[in-house]
Amino acid sequence: MTPDQIKASEILKGHRESIDRLDSIMIYTLGERFKHTQAVGELKATHDLPASDPAREAKQIMRLEELAEKARLDPEFAKKFLNFIISEVIRHHENIKNDGQSPSTPS
Repeated sequence: MTPDQIKASEILKGHRESIDRLDSIMIYTLGERFKHTQAVGELKATHDLPASDPAREAKQIMRLEELAEKARLDPEFAKKFLNFIISEVIRHHENIKNDGQSPSTPS
């Protein structure tokens, strides 16, 4: 390897280590988020409330789009990401209501 390639490899290694740390943070953050949404689902099931709250979801999507712009992240990507999370949360809420258990609840 040339000296430039060695230097580039070292820089690449640093970036990859940062990416790995950030991936860990994202997974643990999502885990924490889903603990709270599971509690919300249990509360909704107990009180016979609907699994979905379209007004809240729309508000959250707008809020995340604004955050994405501030973070220099594509707002459309942020919207797709949140829509995916919301659909998972709703699925969990429906399962809690129907079965009394979230798909993420350990057996």
